[in-house]
Amino acid sequence: MMKKTLLAMLCGGILLTSQAVTAKNYVIGAPMNSFADKWQTYLQDAVRDFDAKHNDVEIKLADSNSDPNVQVNLVQNFIDQKVDALLVVPTDPTVVKRIGVMAKKAGIPLIVVNRKPNDEHMQYVTSFVGSDEIEGGRIQANYIINALGGKQGEALILLGPLGQDAVTKRTQGNKEIFDQHSNIKVTSEQEGKWERDRGLTIAENVLPANKGINVVVSNNDEMAIGAMLATNKLGIKDEDIIIVGLDATPDALEHLGKGLDATVFQSAQGQGYTGAEMAYLAAKGEKVPSVKWVPFELVTPDKKEEYKARYK
Repeated sequence: MMKKTLLAMLCGGILLTSQAVTAKNYVIGAPMNSFADKWQTYLQDAVRDFDAKHNDVEIKLADSNSDPNVQVNLVQNFIDQKVDALLVVPTDPTVVKRIGVMAKKAGIPLIVVNRKPNDEHMQYVTSFVGSDEIEGGRIQANYIINALGGKQGEALILLGPLGQDAVTKRTQGNKEIFDQHSNIKVTSEQEGKWERDRGLTIAENVLPANKGINVVVSNNDEMAIGAMLATNKLGIKDEDIIIVGLDATPDALEHLGKGLDATVFQSAQGQGYTGAEMAYLAAKGEKVPSVKWVPFELVTPDKKEEYKARYK
C-alpha cells in the first residue's frame, strides 16, 4: 500500500513538473517611441518591472527612435514572431491606424500607452492606458487661479509640438478654467516643442515685450524649467511670476520651490505598469477596458520629497 502511495506521489510530482515546464509563456512585443526620451525611460522601467514580477510572460521592448516607419517595421517583426499581444507607445497619433490595421488582421490585441490615438482610430485599439490630458491642464490652471488669489493675471502658454493630443488637450484644460475667471487672460501662446532651450528662448523674447505677464503655464516641465532660467537671466523675482509645469520629472522636482512653483505628476510608472498589465490580460484572452485612466496629481514644494521618492 505504501509503495502504491509513493508511486502515485512520484507520478503526481512528475505530472506537476511537466505541467510547470509546459505552462504557457505569453510573449508581448513592445515597440516604444524612444529609449532616449527621459520620461519614457521611467515608463519602460515599469514595463520591465511587471515582466520581472510575472514568470509566465516575456515582454520584448524595442526602440522606434521616434520614427513611425521604424515602429511599423518593428510591429511587423513582432507579428511575424506571432506574439500574443502588442504594447505600443506611438511615435505619433497617425501611426496608430497603420499599426492597428496590421494587428487586427493578425488577430493580435493592441494596447496603446501614454499617447492617446485620435478618436477615429480607437476602433483599432484593444485598450488605451494613459492620463486624461484635459484634466492635467485643469489642475495646472486651478493651481494658478488659487495662487493669484484674485489678482490680475496675464499668461504665457508654452506649447509642445502642435497637433499632438497632449498639447491640444492640456491647453484646452488650461483655457477651460481660465475662461471661468475674469482676472486672468492668455497674452501669448508659443510652441516650444517640449524642449528646455526653446522654453528659455521664448520666455527671453516674450517676457520683456509683455511686461504684464506674471504667469507661465507649460505643457511640460522641460519648457517650464527653460522659462524659469529665463526669468533668472532677466532678473524677474520668483514672487513676481508663477511658473507651472507638467510631468513632475526628477529635474523638475529639483527646481520646485526655487522658481518652479508647481508641477503635475503624470505617472510614467503607473502608465507603464498598467499598460503591461492590460497587454498581459489581453494576451491571456481576458477582457480589458477600452480606456484605463492613470490619474494626474498636483505637486507643490511641500510634496517634493514624497514625489522624489517615487523615482528611487
